[in-house]
Amino acid sequence: MKILTFIILSLSLQTAFSQANPEKPDLCQGNYYTEAQAVQIHQEYARNYLKVQDWEKRAKLIRQGILDGTGITKIPSPVTPKVISHSKRNLNGYSVENIAFETIEGFYLTGNLYRPLNMNGKRPGILCPHGHAAKLDSRFQEQMQQRCATLARMGAIVFAYDMLGYADSKQCSHKIPKALKLQLWNGIRALDFLTGISEVDTANIAVTGESGGGTQTFLLAAVDPRVKVSVPVVMISGHFFGGCVCESGMPIHKRPTHQTSNLEIAALMAPKPMLMVSDGDDWTKNTPDFEFPYVQKIYDLYHAKNMVENAHFAKEKHDYGLSKRIAAYQFLAKHLHLSTENVMKNGQFDEAGNTLLKPEELAVFNNLHSLPSNAVVGDERISILTDQLK
Repeated sequence: MKILTFIILSLSLQTAFSQANPEKPDLCQGNYYTEAQAVQIHQEYARNYLKVQDWEKRAKLIRQGILDGTGITKIPSPVTPKVISHSKRNLNGYSVENIAFETIEGFYLTGNLYRPLNMNGKRPGILCPHGHAAKLDSRFQEQMQQRCATLARMGAIVFAYDMLGYADSKQCSHKIPKALKLQLWNGIRALDFLTGISEVDTANIAVTGESGGGTQTFLLAAVDPRVKVSVPVVMISGHFFGGCVCESGMPIHKRPTHQTSNLEIAALMAPKPMLMVSDGDDWTKNTPDFEFPYVQKIYDLYHAKNMVENAHFAKEKHDYGLSKRIAAYQFLAKHLHLSTENVMKNGQFDEAGNTLLKPEELAVFNNLHSLPSNAVVGDERISILTDQLK
């Protein structure tokens, strides 16, 4: 009776507040609530998980809602992909190679694998999804190369991979209707690839990305237990649900049994380590006063309040800039047991030892390495492939 009453009250409250799209009433998109409404909604949520058992019931509901909302009925069994690899370069303490593999028959996930050199034994693994960019080149941008190279020099094996329609991933455009489903599936298969590398310590796996990559980070961490550490950057919000179909274009927030938010989805990481990185110029501007304390209370149910942190940059904008990267380096070093010795100078993190490569050097498919002949191309054909995922 208590759970049923909660569902009725919360759904009625959200109906009164929500900024719904009348053409897509099952979706929560963009600034779905005002900031004040988000506070009130989450106060209502919080009254109903005062014990860890209450939260666990809620968490199970939200987690299944993500899978049901995308049409992925369950996390697929891990597979060992057949990997295309070329153009490996040994640089200053790390290597970079160009990688592609099928996540479903006919669709190739493209990216770059960064490995530490001259380090023995098992190494932590880190996935690096990226956010949106006008030139559709996020994987090639400096902020991505710098963080991957630095993390590799710290001792991690790092895989940076493309959103749909970005860089090498040109088999379809970015905004196909079920982009969220295919990108979440790609994240799961990227974990298969990373954890399948013999040198990777599968007990030490992290994910970190910014903006739309922050959404990919907390969604993947929510549904796949292999993620042990999460660093979503400039994305977690109680009122903003993502502005792209790849973030909020499917009914993962509003289900017949419940309604939730990205804030609650991010909190599914509890009690595992999570760093919430925020800034003063976007929808994360209130994180120190609202979103972070809210998540802390959920972690506190596990007596793990110290496992979640917030790095807030009030005078900065929406990016994964140097100061935000440094915060991530410190957090990941602590929880993945990485070494900072090779990336410090005069007591400060120093990225000068990294080599910024040209896009054509990082590209997987080019004149010498063609897209495989079985690759499916075109929005409609990729959408049909995505519909077949269960």
